[in-house]
Amino acid sequence: MKYLAQIDGITYEIEIEANNAIILINGEPVEADLLQVDPLGLYSLLLDHRSCELVVEEQTQGYRVTLGAQTFDVRVADERQLRMEAARADVSARAEGDMPITTPIPGLVVKVLVTEGQHVEENTPLVILEAMKMENEIRAPQAGVVRDISIQPGQSVEGNAVLMILGQENAVVSS
Repeated sequence: MKYLAQIDGITYEIEIEANNAIILINGEPVEADLLQVDPLGLYSLLLDHRSCELVVEEQTQGYRVTLGAQTFDVRVADERQLRMEAARADVSARAEGDMPITTPIPGLVVKVLVTEGQHVEENTPLVILEAMKMENEIRAPQAGVVRDISIQPGQSVEGNAVLMILGQENAVVSS
């Protein structure tokens, strides 16, 4: 599994493979073992044969990690989060015309929250998609009118599958 960790403005790519046996940081292998010492956030870290204690506090936007006298604000995103954010950025870059609403990752449609012809505001939940044992909301990237819903609950979808079309509110339909 790949993660991106941002620490004090510097981004590190962390890859953990084979049941935590192989850890790469920016492509370089490291030996690491992390053990939670108590439920209040004290951890013991063995990194390349050096031992240290960390205090980890969960924050709204990540974690605050204290190592000795130094404190770091850390944000971490896994592969699923990165794909979801990239898909949202791609979709929100298109502001005019009909917009296909797609799924950034394969999954199972749990619930369709809108109906055709329904007006939605930006960030309105459209679909609940189960992927990687987690439920994810697919939201409207902009206000519009829902058209051409092509999925139904219980249906499996591939990554980048078109779920529905979000049309412009003021579009005139010609006959």
